[in-house]
Amino acid sequence: MQGTVTCGSWIRRPENLNLVVLGKSLKKRDSASPSVLEIFSFDPQTASLSNSPQVTYVFEETEGEPVTIAVHPSGDDFVCSTSKGGCKLLELSGQETKLKLLARELPPLHDAGPQNCMAFSVDGSKFATGGVDGRLRILEWPSLRIILDEAKAHNSVRDMDFSLDSEFLASTSTDGSARIWKAEDGSAVATLTRNSDEKIELCRFSKDGMKPFLFCAVQKGDKAVTSVYDISTWKKIGYKRLLRKPAAIMSISLDGKYLALGSKDGDVCVAEVKTMEVSHLSRRLHLGTCIASLEFCPSQR
Repeated sequence: MQGTVTCGSWIRRPENLNLVVLGKSLKKRDSASPSVLEIFSFDPQTASLSNSPQVTYVFEETEGEPVTIAVHPSGDDFVCSTSKGGCKLLELSGQETKLKLLARELPPLHDAGPQNCMAFSVDGSKFATGGVDGRLRILEWPSLRIILDEAKAHNSVRDMDFSLDSEFLASTSTDGSARIWKAEDGSAVATLTRNSDEKIELCRFSKDGMKPFLFCAVQKGDKAVTSVYDISTWKKIGYKRLLRKPAAIMSISLDGKYLALGSKDGDVCVAEVKTMEVSHLSRRLHLGTCIASLEFCPSQR
């Protein structure tokens, strides 16, 4: 594979077909090469991607590199934030062997600047973005009506996630704070309580349809823990040491059974949500580098 992968995501398509979209920077020394988005097919038998992309989209040089990708639950479109050119909507059509990508502008996010994180609600009716500049937006989808545009929601938005019922959005800040918003009208619901030595860094709502919780990766002094909040009161009900080192990214499986954490030096651990026990630990998957994207396959193990 040519170039440096900067971000990636699964695309869930009908007939249990899974695709992977990768954002790549093709920068070469002394020359400016445009960045690309490439979509590969995935073979669950060999757990590998197709040798060459099914479809490629080339960015304008003025748009910079792809920073983060959010895929709509339908698998028909996704949004890509770039380092210089705001956000772009890409529509996917056709069958696996004849895929087409059509780029469209997103007027409310045209000059939004780089986004640290973006997310679609589980029901696909809302889209949220969290900017490097601390600005938080919630848009209705696909009408793009602005529900919330909070310029100073955070110092700089670190992470975000929608609840299973699409009612709430949780967001975290680089300064260690975390806030809860009502997705329907953008009203602020709560700020999560934390001790003075705690930084809430990452957040994921439980997705198994049982009693709903919010999981947060928290740095507690020099200790890394995963805290659990009850979403009926937004009070902390306990914590567990899972990864045992600072987490860079957090992910939850589509069926809600598993929670995964990626470290800042290339380790990944997977815990069973029911027991909150680590079921799988892989060290040095990406040797000495911070894990930037981590996501469970939508329909395979």
